[in-house]
Amino acid sequence: MSAKHGSLSINSENIFPIIKKWLYSDHDIFVREMISNGCDAITKLKKLEVMGDYTFPDGYKPAVNVIVDPDQKTLKFIDNGIGMTADEVEEYITQIAFSGATEFLEKYKDKTTDDQMIGHFGLGFYSAFMVADEVHIDTLSYKEGSTPVHWTCDGGTEYEMADGNKTEPGTEITLFLNEESLEFANEYRMREVIEKYCSFMPVNIYLSKANAEQEYETIDEADLRDDDVVVEHIHEEAKTEEKENDKGEKEVVEVSPAKDKVKINKRPVSLSDTQPLWMKHPNECTNEEYKEFYRKVFMDYKEPLFWIHLNMDYPFNLKGILYFPKIRTEYDSIEGTIKLYNNQVFIADNIKEVIPEFLLLLKGVIDCPDLPLNVSRSALQNDGFVKKISEYITKKVADKLTGMCKTDRESYEKYWDDISPFIKFGCIKDSKFGEKMNDYILFKNLDGKYLTLKDCVEENKKEEAKTEEEKTSDESKKEEKEEPEKTVIYYVTDEVQQSQYINMFREAGKDAVILKHVIDSQFISHLEQQDQEIQFKRIDADLTEELREDGETDETTVKTLTDVFRKNLGKDKLEVKVEKLKNENTAAMITLPEESRRMQDMMKMYNMYGMDPNMFGGQEILVLNANHPLVKFVAENQESEHVPVICEQLYDLAMMSHKQLSPEEMTKFVKRSNDILMVLTK
Repeated sequence: MSAKHGSLSINSENIFPIIKKWLYSDHDIFVREMISNGCDAITKLKKLEVMGDYTFPDGYKPAVNVIVDPDQKTLKFIDNGIGMTADEVEEYITQIAFSGATEFLEKYKDKTTDDQMIGHFGLGFYSAFMVADEVHIDTLSYKEGSTPVHWTCDGGTEYEMADGNKTEPGTEITLFLNEESLEFANEYRMREVIEKYCSFMPVNIYLSKANAEQEYETIDEADLRDDDVVVEHIHEEAKTEEKENDKGEKEVVEVSPAKDKVKINKRPVSLSDTQPLWMKHPNECTNEEYKEFYRKVFMDYKEPLFWIHLNMDYPFNLKGILYFPKIRTEYDSIEGTIKLYNNQVFIADNIKEVIPEFLLLLKGVIDCPDLPLNVSRSALQNDGFVKKISEYITKKVADKLTGMCKTDRESYEKYWDDISPFIKFGCIKDSKFGEKMNDYILFKNLDGKYLTLKDCVEENKKEEAKTEEEKTSDESKKEEKEEPEKTVIYYVTDEVQQSQYINMFREAGKDAVILKHVIDSQFISHLEQQDQEIQFKRIDADLTEELREDGETDETTVKTLTDVFRKNLGKDKLEVKVEKLKNENTAAMITLPEESRRMQDMMKMYNMYGMDPNMFGGQEILVLNANHPLVKFVAENQESEHVPVICEQLYDLAMMSHKQLSPEEMTKFVKRSNDILMVLTK
């Protein structure tokens, strides 16, 4: 073929710099495009071989080789795929945005559909110009009698094409890197990029450095392969040691038998796992394989709780694995990662349109060849299709969880504390998911027993019925009840801090559930909206009748204690209640109406710290036990020099069971406690 000079077919003279600089947000993504093209070329050749249009030569091993050359500042991508003729180079390379993969599939769509083409966009090749001043293509078509082609372009709209000297079918692309992109001529940098984008490509990918010294390895002769390059044969004599036998006599014992080994050129190691776990059928995968894949992909050496293997062929093709990680702290929950693949090609982390928002807390991989990606594969199109994928994933997760609860309740309960944030968040965000999971939400009670919401309501009604039987009937009060009371479910957010209230509840024969995750505040409000007949209250929201003794407290005593505590605490608006509590060990406690607590939580959530909680109605209430000796002492000896200290100490002790003291309050509390102890020494 005679030398030929021509111009690239571009509709707009400004498109080329746009492709080079702005088509892709990350410049290292050109590696994905170059290797994807090589994999496509090999996939095409495999299709032709399956159809009988081509026969592989002996010893053919499909591969993409990447060679870095820091001395020459070049980067090569070499595949042994289908190759191109001069006409095909002109058609597929010089006509930007014409997709060779698309045309090939159209041509052979009725003959075979076993493998998928990675590339859907003719622009992929031109991503090379983001990092290269000049690009060369050397290619030879698989067609018998084809002439090799050499193509060059310096980044402008001009190219040169002539006969080449390639002898084997396939394509070799050489990038002459620009000064800003010399990092890609570094072997370690390229390994990092290949592992990021191409770890699961369907073809083996090998990385090497030009003119690097030959490396060797030694193997047992029995493991020698036909394609190994033997350097030398090595015979290792048996190793012996002198040891003492049972009779106390010394003898020579063989500790290692004689071995025949072979020194060979070091075998290349593929950077690509061509058969990733998600591409296999779930029945073919072992638990250890799932765990090993998790460790490898997410670099997380904490074992996942369990996983869901997605495998769907209709109405769209989707495969993947979703892992439920173990959450050790509240901060772990924000570290979820969903890796999105398209025909085993890495696309992005956490494309939110595909994965329901609440599942972004999980870790996993999703591979969907049908995804409608844009030209740079960096964003999704066709919202309706993507929504169906999201709904399918949500359904599979719900099916897995409900199935586990029904058939393996023991494991479900074991995992519950870790998976509950995902499930509760999902119920809030997705009504369909919430409907499926409604009967499988668990609540752990004070005894560590797991109950469903229905169980909690039934247990509460039993307690109420028992209490009603013990109380004296009061028909006038019953007549006043115009509406049925809501079923109250009490909860605890901190078992240590609220231990005083828990002990009182236990003594009164009452139960509560433990809700200590950040999401719980929103979740119980969500449940109350769903079911108007239930209400959640924190264990210190108010005093239930079971905690109080019958009989009214003297009004004079109430006024005296209120005035004394307000005066000595310096809190003129402090609300004080005096009750006769059954628990004689409790001198004082703090309650806060549930509505006020929810409002305070909301203010914290939205960083409204400067606002006064009292403006929303309600503040902490100091409850004094009229039966306690200290409270009696204050009421009867209000002028005593010890009363101010007792008031302050009782208030702080009550507050510490309710919430954390401020640094200043804690400092005063510690000093005051020391002063009290000093009094005991006198």
